[in-house]
This record gives sequence, structure tokens and C-alpha cells, in this order.
Amino acid sequence: MLDFLKPPVETFQDFLVLAGRAVRNVFRSPHYSDDIFQQMDVIGVGSLFIVCLIGMFTGVIMSLQMAPMLNQYGAQGQVGVIVSVAIVREMGPVLTAILVAGRVASGIASELGSMKVTEQIDAMRALGTDPIQKLVTPRMIATAVVLPLLTIIADFIGLIGGFIMAKNLLGISASLYWTSAWQNLEPRDVVQGLLKPFVFAFVIALVGCFYGMRTSGGTQGVGRATTTAVVVSSIWIFVLTSAIGRLFVKI
Repeated sequence: MLDFLKPPVETFQDFLVLAGRAVRNVFRSPHYSDDIFQQMDVIGVGSLFIVCLIGMFTGVIMSLQMAPMLNQYGAQGQVGVIVSVAIVREMGPVLTAILVAGRVASGIASELGSMKVTEQIDAMRALGTDPIQKLVTPRMIATAVVLPLLTIIADFIGLIGGFIMAKNLLGISASLYWTSAWQNLEPRDVVQGLLKPFVFAFVIALVGCFYGMRTSGGTQGVGRATTTAVVVSSIWIFVLTSAIGRLFVKI
């Protein structure tokens, strides 16, 4: 009667097994440090431009939308508060993770999927190399390191974009904007804004690796795995940001 639940439950179980083995390999040798740094370059430096771009326009759009309303109620000085809290707590981590998921999860899934359909992963096992330790763990570590850093950069660029629009639309001075933006940020906002991308990084990397290593059906299977990895990781980003946000509301 509940047979329709078996495939998603089995898939989730397999994902947990992969995640557990990948995390366990962090504390086991060999660590393939060269692969880790290579992935940090591909994921971090490769995503830097688009992250800065989306961060800038996030701040610009928030100031642009909030300025008329704040001006109407004579609360022009609060624009820095709204932009800083919204970007640091929510918009920066989520938008950065979505962009990285679209770029990185798809890239990982297509790369590992191509290796799977061409039997390179099977050859790796035949040579005595653990594919999870060689392929999955370095990508997971690299994403966990660079995604919080990308989020910090996106937050700062977003605040700059908000300041540019606030100064041009409301005539707010730099001292008023940055003082209000800084003083109204609580430690819990910063912790929440850094915890989210760290958690998102594991989801993005592991989901991309999971569907890449499950690829079958040739080149069409690679395309399906790539699409599924992006969709699933994006959904999990929104689920996790809701859960983490709820957790910090209770604290």
C-alpha cells in the first residue's frame, strides 16, 4: 500500500550512507590535498564574479524598494538597518548558495556522471582507490571552505550596493548608513549568516556527488543527473534555511 514511498526512502538512505562515508574520510588518510585546492579554485574563484554581481544587485534592489516607503514615514536612517540585517541573516547566504548550487552542483553531477557512464569510477575501484575518498570528500571539503567566504564577500558587496542607492535616493550620509548597519547587527545574526552557508555547502556538494555517482543511461542520464542535482539541492537550501531560521528564533 505504501510502495510508492520505497524509492524516495531508499534514495535518502543511500544519500545518508554516502554523506557518512564522505565525512568519515575527512579523518582518514589519504586526504588528496591537491584535489581539495583544485576544487577550491574551481568552486570559489570560479564563482566569485557572479556572487559579487548578485550581491551588489541584492543591496541595490533592497534599497530601491525600501527607500520610498521609509521616506514616506520619515525613517530614512533605517535603510542601513534593513539592508544589513536582511542581507547578512537571509538574502546573502541563500542567494549565494542558490547560485553556487546552480553552478557547482550541476558541474559536479555532470563530471562524476560522465566518469560513471564511461566506467572510470569502476576502474578506480579496481585499482584499489576509494571513489568516495578521491572524488566526493575533496569536493565536500572545498565547498565547505569557500561557500562561507563567498557569502561574506556577497554580504559586503550587497551593503555597498545598498549604500549607493541610499545615498542617491535618500541623501543618507556614509557615516549614518554604516553606523546604523553595523550597530544593529547582533552576534546571532552574524552566526546565523555564517552557519547557513556552511550547512548549505555540505548539501550542495554531497547532492551533486550523489546524483553524479548514480548516473546511468549514457549522456541522457548525465543530463538527468545534472538537472536533478540542481533541483534537489535548491529545495534543500530553502528547507534548511527555514529550519535554521526557526532555530535562531527560539534562541
